[in-house]
Amino acid sequence: MLPSIDSLRCFTAAAKLLNFRAAARSVALTPAAFGQRIKQLEEQLGAPLFQRTTRSVRLTESGLALLPAAERTLLAAGDCVRAGSAGSRSLAPMDVTIGTRHELGLSWILPQLDALTKVQPWLRLHLYFGSGADILMRVRSMEIECAVTSSRLTDPKLDSLRLHREDYVFVGAAALLEKKPLDRAKHAASHTLLDTDVGLSLFRYFRDAPSGGDHLRFGGVLHLGTIEAIRIRALAQAGVAVLPEYLVRKDIAAGRLQRILPSVALLSDWFRLVFRTDDPRRSVYEQIAAQMSEVPLK
Repeated sequence: MLPSIDSLRCFTAAAKLLNFRAAARSVALTPAAFGQRIKQLEEQLGAPLFQRTTRSVRLTESGLALLPAAERTLLAAGDCVRAGSAGSRSLAPMDVTIGTRHELGLSWILPQLDALTKVQPWLRLHLYFGSGADILMRVRSMEIECAVTSSRLTDPKLDSLRLHREDYVFVGAAALLEKKPLDRAKHAASHTLLDTDVGLSLFRYFRDAPSGGDHLRFGGVLHLGTIEAIRIRALAQAGVAVLPEYLVRKDIAAGRLQRILPSVALLSDWFRLVFRTDDPRRSVYEQIAAQMSEVPLK
């Protein structure tokens, strides 16, 4: 059985005053009733909390260990009362950290923060930047509350809400493709593939497509960690890459990047707002997801 809030309140009063009669008065109990509460708490915990003589009251080692935890529990109980009362949200902000990859966070999520907190003014939103695997691990371990990612979910402890479909394009710098075309499988040997990691997380959207490029054999592969780094190196003619369409839309329109094998319909994915399945704040995440889904990717 867990200790009651009233028992912990009696304990902290006695621990501070070191006088059972004075402590009983401070919580509006008779000395007998107060002593019974302390006795019940000691029986529940299986350890004496006080050493009492006719002249003094002292905390035992168990009592000293319990005191800070009891104080935190009473403070948390007070927060629960305030959070459940009318108008409390303006008094007790809810901190929510959203994990995301760097480029998406800066271009799409950061500009939304003011609008998100305007609808839910009691929210205090923070950002954490990391890779897909990193932010999912942090959501699972409750280091951050939620994350926006298109990483595939296989963990039953994680739930998600869809935000936006993410389309991909296979691209290279126009100047590079003019010198070294890539419109046949044999041409791949003269090109370097740029991707985030050894798992080819981005190229799989082309490779695994129904008419995709599992047959392409590149001259080399470079792992650059983030998609913005890949975009920069692709623009510098360092290689070819599969990238999110929203990220390179302007580059394609301006002629800096060019689609490769455009007849192949690449697989797509979804950006999702990910959180723990046992997180009681699902309604908060649903509101955030509803607002985010109204803002186009950029």
